[in-house]
Amino acid sequence: METKSLTGKTAIITGANSGIGLEAAKVLAGQGARIVMAIRNMEKGKAARQEIVHAYPEAQVKLMPLDLTDLNNIRFFTERFRSENNSLDLLINNAGVMMPPYTKTKDGFELQFGGNHLGHFALTGLLLPLLTKTAGSRVVTIASLAHNRGAIDFNNLDGSQGYKAKKFYNQSKLANLMFALELDKKLKQHGHQTISVACHPGISATNIFKLGKRDAPKPLRRLANFYLQPPEIGALATVYAATNPSLAGGEYIGPDGKGYRKGYPTLETPHAVAMDASVSKRLWEVSEKLTGVEFDFSR
Repeated sequence: METKSLTGKTAIITGANSGIGLEAAKVLAGQGARIVMAIRNMEKGKAARQEIVHAYPEAQVKLMPLDLTDLNNIRFFTERFRSENNSLDLLINNAGVMMPPYTKTKDGFELQFGGNHLGHFALTGLLLPLLTKTAGSRVVTIASLAHNRGAIDFNNLDGSQGYKAKKFYNQSKLANLMFALELDKKLKQHGHQTISVACHPGISATNIFKLGKRDAPKPLRRLANFYLQPPEIGALATVYAATNPSLAGGEYIGPDGKGYRKGYPTLETPHAVAMDASVSKRLWEVSEKLTGVEFDFSR
């Protein structure tokens, strides 16, 4: 898939040390973008950075530690980035965890809702001033096919009244998609040129397939690698959402194959559950309250 030159552009990619994030980073670095790998595991990050630089010796790739399950760490990251940069062309909200045992973040949020959604919500809000003053900027948020089985349970967001890993994963990915769509609406309402686009990778064999903090058993991983598309193909939707000049914001991009599970990027329609305006509005308000991050669209 062809993309235009990104020379001189800066892109932050969360979770860029493996899977979809790493593959997207490779493509964008190859197009000349300066890549900021926002990651939690710096050792894995160093190896991933070396992989990108090996493929593209001229690539500008920087590692910055970021823990999306820690609001103080997110604030530290954004303050450091803003002190070192006066613009941001692309923010890719990619990092995620899938179906771990019941765990809470440092701030007391259920891990999947806290890390997959609230962390990215706070990160985007704190970087918004840089994004809105950068011409042609965009935010890409990675959702999932699982959003169509999700529901936002406002009475049990922390899982204290019962926890099912798959249910909470579905909820977090629905929240990702609702956030991306609501963000684009608000950007347009306030006259900003920054756009927000959502995408999903289909079903890809990536490191998100873990059992808690441990990798899934080798037989399961081998089975996944056989039936699912590889990360470099799964990343195409992310690259398309991040670079395609025809996108105007508010789109949902995913694979074009059967069931949207595999294939090349195409425009898709979110499930009706993601289009509920009242739930989206409430989710935004609750997210601002929980994170303490209010989006300033007035700048």
